Amino acid sequence: MAERTAFVTGGTGFLGLNLIEQLTAQRWQVTALHRPSSDVRLLQKFPVRLVEGDILEPDSLRRAMPSGVDAVFHVAADISMWSGRNARQTRINIEGTRQVVEAAMEAGARRLVHTSTWNTYGLEQREISEELPQLGSQSRINYDRTKFLAEEEVRKGIARGLDAVIVNPSHIMGRYDRKGWAQLIMMAQERWMPGVPPGAGTFCHAEAVASAHIAAAERGRRGANYLMSGADASFAELFAVINEVTGSRVPLRPLPAALFRVPARLAAVWASISGEEPPITPEGVEVAIARARVTSRRAEQELGYRPAPLRAMVEDSYRWLLAEGLLNER
Repeated sequence: MAERTAFVTGGTGFLGLNLIEQLTAQRWQVTALHRPSSDVRLLQKFPVRLVEGDILEPDSLRRAMPSGVDAVFHVAADISMWSGRNARQTRINIEGTRQVVEAAMEAGARRLVHTSTWNTYGLEQREISEELPQLGSQSRINYDRTKFLAEEEVRKGIARGLDAVIVNPSHIMGRYDRKGWAQLIMMAQERWMPGVPPGAGTFCHAEAVASAHIAAAERGRRGANYLMSGADASFAELFAVINEVTGSRVPLRPLPAALFRVPARLAAVWASISGEEPPITPEGVEVAIARARVTSRRAEQELGYRPAPLRAMVEDSYRWLLAEGLLNER
């Protein structure tokens, strides 16, 4: 049996690394696109073909993408929650997706799996399923709007004959993460947090999400969205688990939303002067105080997706941070 072939964007990111780890373990022949400036040290641990290019440079995409590739996994995105990156984020998330769709169609790709987010359904809805309308286009947060519009680019490709599936993970935690929710673990160990946001969310394991990407390539329904849930938890409950796993002592008292919104607005004003991304942003705070719950019945029934317990996600992330020397064991 011939090896299946995959083309991956965003392979240097933590979800991309989880995906490539599983693809190579299953003997897929993987081509990973990366920018010339990207740190590829973790990618080089896997038997992949590394190709320099940029999703905003159509010629480099066409040269990099193998003809007749079995699956294109478009994982690359700008996930910033800072308005100072809005222009670049818009280009990467919308224009970049448009170029990946075009390249996949030109290459005769058998399927495109597009990594989106639960945010495209909007922060206001309390229990999110695929049957609900996507309100992300109306969001004040640029990330939400651009990821919704990126999905629209995929749907335009589908209308032109592209075989594509869209996956919408909730908050992702797991190994290889150093910039996402893993920052909460690092903050907890440094005892930086005086309290926790009053919000709640659905957290999913990067390992399970990566596995579902492969299942989406193999048997997902053309044109379907697949939400991916995991553990529903308030931030107080999340930090309680972080405390247990890491031995930290973060206060578990939820603070009023205003105590996060006001510093975020002040930080945004300073960032507009300094040009440096602030540690807390108004957009990030809105996500942290939201209380949306994500369901994944469709992914469980059609892709065999299996949500993981919250502790398993935190332990996976914590062990990797320790192994990489990014944390000191207590």
